[in-house]
Amino acid sequence: MKSTKQILLMTIITASASLQAGNPFFETYDTPHQTIPFNLIKTEHYFPAFEAGMKQQDKEIEAIINNPEAPTFDNVIVALEHSGELLNKVGSPLNNLLSAQTNDELQDIAEKVSPLLSEHSNSIHLNEKLFERVKAVYNQKDKLELTPEQQMLLKETFEGFVNNGANLSDNDKVTYRQLTKELSLLTLQYGQNVLKETNKYNLLIIDKSLLTGLPADVMDMLAANAKKAGKEGWLLNLKTTSYVPFMKYADHRDLRREMYMANATKCMLGGEFDNRQNIQKIVNLRLKIANLLGYKTYADYELIDRMAEKTANVYNLLDKLREAYKPTAEKEYAEVQAYADAHGAYFKLQPWDWMYYSEKLKDEKYAINDELLRPYFELDHVKKGVFGLATRLYGIHFTKNSNIPVYNPEVDAYEVTDKNGKFLAVLYTDFHPRDEKRAGAWMSDFKPQWIEGKTDNRPQIVIVMNFTRTTDKKPALLTFDEVTTFLHEFGHSLHGMLTKCTYQSLSGTNVYRDFVELPSQIMENWASEKEFLDGFAEHYQTGEKIPAELIQKIKAAENFNVAYFTMRQLSFGYLDMAWHTLQKPFKGSVVDFEKQAMESTQILPLVPETSMSPTFSHIFAGGYAAGYYSYKWAEVLDADAFSVFSKNGIFDKKTADSFRQNILENGGTEHPMVLYKRFRGQEPTIDALLKRTGIML
Repeated sequence: MKSTKQILLMTIITASASLQAGNPFFETYDTPHQTIPFNLIKTEHYFPAFEAGMKQQDKEIEAIINNPEAPTFDNVIVALEHSGELLNKVGSPLNNLLSAQTNDELQDIAEKVSPLLSEHSNSIHLNEKLFERVKAVYNQKDKLELTPEQQMLLKETFEGFVNNGANLSDNDKVTYRQLTKELSLLTLQYGQNVLKETNKYNLLIIDKSLLTGLPADVMDMLAANAKKAGKEGWLLNLKTTSYVPFMKYADHRDLRREMYMANATKCMLGGEFDNRQNIQKIVNLRLKIANLLGYKTYADYELIDRMAEKTANVYNLLDKLREAYKPTAEKEYAEVQAYADAHGAYFKLQPWDWMYYSEKLKDEKYAINDELLRPYFELDHVKKGVFGLATRLYGIHFTKNSNIPVYNPEVDAYEVTDKNGKFLAVLYTDFHPRDEKRAGAWMSDFKPQWIEGKTDNRPQIVIVMNFTRTTDKKPALLTFDEVTTFLHEFGHSLHGMLTKCTYQSLSGTNVYRDFVELPSQIMENWASEKEFLDGFAEHYQTGEKIPAELIQKIKAAENFNVAYFTMRQLSFGYLDMAWHTLQKPFKGSVVDFEKQAMESTQILPLVPETSMSPTFSHIFAGGYAAGYYSYKWAEVLDADAFSVFSKNGIFDKKTADSFRQNILENGGTEHPMVLYKRFRGQEPTIDALLKRTGIML
C-alpha cells in the first residue's frame, strides 16, 4: 500500500509528465547510495523540478491542515518535518553548485526561482490554519511525553513560525512577504557580484624582474595561470592561491600595492558589480523585517537561537578579547615595523607591506616559512593524514568510489564506514580553485541524515576548498595554513557524517551558529602536533619524514602575530554587529561606516578608499549575519575542549568517544551548552584560549 506522500507525488508527476520525462529529479537515483547523478542532470531539469517540488509540498501542507484528527506531535510536527522531499532533492545540488561549479545559466535559474521559493516558504509560515495546528501541539508541550529531541523539534518548529511572521496581522504579512522576497534576491546578487568581480581581474606580467622574491613554486603557478589563459608570462589574479603568496614574497612594493588595492576595492568602484547599494538595501530590509517582527535590531532577531542570546553578550566577548589582545597586537606591529626599518624600509608600514615583512621576520626568528614546509605537505599525503586522524579518533575509514558521479572531474567521492564496516556517509572532496567556484572554504551537504521508521538515511557531505594546484613540475604542495584549513572543514564534515538524529532539521551541523564552529576549530589543534604530523608528513621527492626540528619550529611559531590576527577577526565581528545593530535605515557612506565600526581594533594604517563590506560574503550572502562573532565564541569552546585531549592524550579514545557521542552525534537535538557540559563537565572559560595563545601564562 502506497503512503499518502507517494500518492501525492505520483499525482503531480502525472499532471506534468511532459516536463518530467527524462528528468532525473523525478526518478529514484540508480547510483551508489542514491547519490546525485550529476552526469545526467541538465540545466533545464531544475526549474520544472522546483515547480513540482513546491506543488508537492503545498499538497502535503493541505493534508496536514485538513486532517480530521486532533493535532498531535506526529500528524503535525513530524508530518511538517517530512514535507518537501522533492524540493530538498532539487534544491540541494543547485545551492551547492552555485558556490562550487556555477555558470550564467545556473545563476539565471537561481534568480528566477529565488523569489518563488521565498514566497513558497512564506506561504507555509504565514498559513493561519497550519499555525493553529502547530500552536495547538505546542500548547500541550508540558503534557506530552516527548524525548529531548522531540521537545527541541517542537520548540524549533513553533518558533520558526513565530520568527517568520505567523503572528503578524494580515497587512503586515503582505509586507513581510515582499521584504523577504526582495532580500533573497539581493543576497543572491551580492554573492554573484563578488565572484564575477574576483574573476574579472587579471594582471599579466611579462617582465620577470618585477617578480623577484617569489619562490619557484609560486612562479610556476603564475606561469600555469598564464598558460591556461593562452598567454605567455606570469598571470596574477585575486584568487587566494595566487594573491596570498604574492603579497608574502614579492619584493616589488608598487606591484604589491597594486594587487592590494585591486583586492581591497572589489565591488565598490562603480559598474555592474558594485555592491554598495546592495549593502544599503540588504541592511535596511533586514532592519524592516526585524522591526516588523517586534525587534529593535536585526541582531536582536538573529540572536534568538544562539548561545550568546543577546547583543550585550556578543559585545562582552568581543570587548574582553580586544582588551586582552590589543596591547600585544600593537607590540607585534611595532616589532614588524622595527624589522622593516632595520632592512631599509624608510616608511610607515602599509597594509600591502604587512604580509611581506612579517613573513620575513617570522623566517628570521623561527627559520620557517611556507616554502620550507610545502614539500612535506603533498595533498595526497595530507589526505592520508587527515583521514587517518579520523580513523584514530573515531574508528572510521574512507574508500574512494569512482562509480559515484561527481559535478567536476577534480572532485573525489569516498564511502565512509565505521570500524565494523557499516556505511556511514558519502564524502565529496573538492580542493582546487576554478573560475566557477567562489573563494574560501566550506562544508555543505547534498543530503542530510535522518531516521524514518527503521531506516537511517545516511548523509552525503561535501567539503570545498581553494588549495594550491599541481603544476607541470610539481604535485599540489600545500601551505601549513592550507593544511589547517583542510582540518577545519573536515571537522565540519565529521559533524555532518557522524550525526545520529531522528530529524534532519536537527541533524549534523543544524545547530546554533555560535556552536557550529566547535567541531571544525577543534580539529585545527592537531595541525602542529608531532604525533599527528609524523603519521603522514614526508618529503614528496625523498620520502623523508618531516624533521623533528621543523615540527618544533612550527610549534614555536604557532603564536607569531596571533594577537594581530585576533584583532583582525574581532574587527570583522565588530563590523558585522555594527551593520546589524542599526536602529535606523542606513543612508550614509559604506566606507565611512565601516571605518568607524572597526576603529577600536585598527592596528595597520587606514587606507581611506578601501572597504571589505562590499565583499563580506559571510554576512551579506551567507548565514553569518549578526553571527561572525561565532568564530571567536567557538574558539573559546574549542580551546577549552582541546584542553581535555591535551590532558588525556591527543588520541585518547575515551575522550574522543565522549566528544563524538556528546557533540558530533547529537546535532542540534539539545541546547549546545547542555551537550558541551555533558562532554566537558563544566561551562567553558576564556582562560584556555588565553593560555594557548600565550596571552596568559
